[in-house]
Amino acid sequence: MKHQRHTDPLPLGGDGIPYSKGLMARTLIATGMRAVRAYELARRIDVDLSERGEESIELERVHELAVSVLGQEESDEAMRRLRQYEDLRQLELPIIVLVGGGTGTGKSTLATEVAYRLGISRVTSTDFVRQTMRAFFSKEFMPSVHYSSFEAGRAVTGIATDQAVAGFLEQTRNVLVGVAAAMERALEEGWSMVLEGVHLVPGMLPSGVEDALLVPCVLKVEDEQAHAGRFWVRDMGSDGKRPLDRYLEGFEDIRAIQSFIVERAAQHDVPVIDSHDPDRSVVQIMELVLAGAERMRRVPAD
Repeated sequence: MKHQRHTDPLPLGGDGIPYSKGLMARTLIATGMRAVRAYELARRIDVDLSERGEESIELERVHELAVSVLGQEESDEAMRRLRQYEDLRQLELPIIVLVGGGTGTGKSTLATEVAYRLGISRVTSTDFVRQTMRAFFSKEFMPSVHYSSFEAGRAVTGIATDQAVAGFLEQTRNVLVGVAAAMERALEEGWSMVLEGVHLVPGMLPSGVEDALLVPCVLKVEDEQAHAGRFWVRDMGSDGKRPLDRYLEGFEDIRAIQSFIVERAAQHDVPVIDSHDPDRSVVQIMELVLAGAERMRRVPAD
């Protein structure tokens, strides 16, 4: 397998790596620090280097400066995450982040932000896979992929209860064939990717892969009114391309599918994140990635 470096080098100088204020700020943001605080610290480091006539800086000195800018508690947390970020960089393995969850939980927005923070250029959705499959398989041959996830119950018959979930599962089994192929291609080429979609149901995809860091999570919106409100925002932000009425009419089924996915996540020990606060949710996903890298770095080589 070909491996590529998937994160920028830690911008502390040394080993021929010049210090970069902008890159340092981006790295700090990637580890979960608020942008304003990240730029404050990066600017303080820049001033310190200029005053000392240096071009590189050690982590210990960064910690000292962080205390003066952020305070002891916040600086300790920042340094912990910086070291985890360095663990991630040194893995030099593909990173596969799986962001699942029901319709309207913010998967695409959060997946894009996580990809940016990790320096990953490939972001794919299971809906894109489903749309591609629709072009190859007729409605008569594979009816489930021709419906949205919460309307796929129309494609199944003879189901006494939970028709929405049954149709969703039928669709998911079909879509995951294409999803698995996309993951296999990424791993063969040594690519990192962030994959998001309602079809990433825990227990229906591989729980682990070789020679890669696999980080699954599931998003939910616990508050029902807040969840419904997401579709009003979608409607206003898409100029009617994602019509509100359709989502509200299917809202009960959307909630049923979310509950099913969350239950599966609990059964398979996949972290569930309430996405009511998008900024906090991004930090939580990043924490999962960094913690995963730290665990892999601590595993002794055979």
